[in-house]
Amino acid sequence: MNVHKPQRNTQQRRVILEELRKLESHPTAMELHEITRRRLPKISLGTVYRNLELLAQAGTIRKLELGGSEARFDGDVVRHYHVRCVRCGRVDDFPDAPEFPVAQKFTSATGYDIIGHHLEFVGVCPACKASSGCEN
Repeated sequence: MNVHKPQRNTQQRRVILEELRKLESHPTAMELHEITRRRLPKISLGTVYRNLELLAQAGTIRKLELGGSEARFDGDVVRHYHVRCVRCGRVDDFPDAPEFPVAQKFTSATGYDIIGHHLEFVGVCPACKASSGCEN
């Protein structure tokens, strides 16, 4: 029998979550580890990884696995889309993305019960565009 115990809200988990929710940058675990160490100097990278996975599994945060790059994390769990820079890997929220009724059409066409979807926009961020001096 597989019984799930409620997760303890440890100090490390609380600080990781607080620091993630302050950010709009969608950090990697390593980036969040560096930020979290300002408050908890002895926290290990493994502890950050483990807690991010637990928080993502619980639905408290979102784990973004975009375009084969290193996973990034988002403290905003409200459904929204992201745009990723193909040059530097920066990830931003996609503002005012339209609703895509694809799931309902796909269900009608295939009989599948769609439980979710992932949509990734890719492009070149303003900083990369400015540094290369080109429009694309």
